[in-house]
Amino acid sequence: MPTLEQLTIDDFSPLEGEVFAVSAGPNVIDLKLMEVMAVGAGLRDGGAFSLLWQGPSEPFLPQAIYRFAHSKLGEHDFFLVPVAQKTIGFQYEVIFT
Repeated sequence: MPTLEQLTIDDFSPLEGEVFAVSAGPNVIDLKLMEVMAVGAGLRDGGAFSLLWQGPSEPFLPQAIYRFAHSKLGEHDFFLVPVAQKTIGFQYEVIFT
């Protein structure tokens, strides 16, 4: 499994539409990876990129570091930021630079 520093856009692109389990305190919340987008040059191989996630309407996840788990990528801690509220729930973003 890649380390956090080794993750690139190519690791996430094939996983669009898949669900990741996110640990939020005692709860595990499913977030669906909606979009993987290049966002310019960055310090990591392959450049900077962002991940857009769709979550449920409850619970709301405030901006913080959360543990994400996926069978193909293992477990990693990502800094998650809420970016929108839709009728189906909240959207969140993780940016890698």
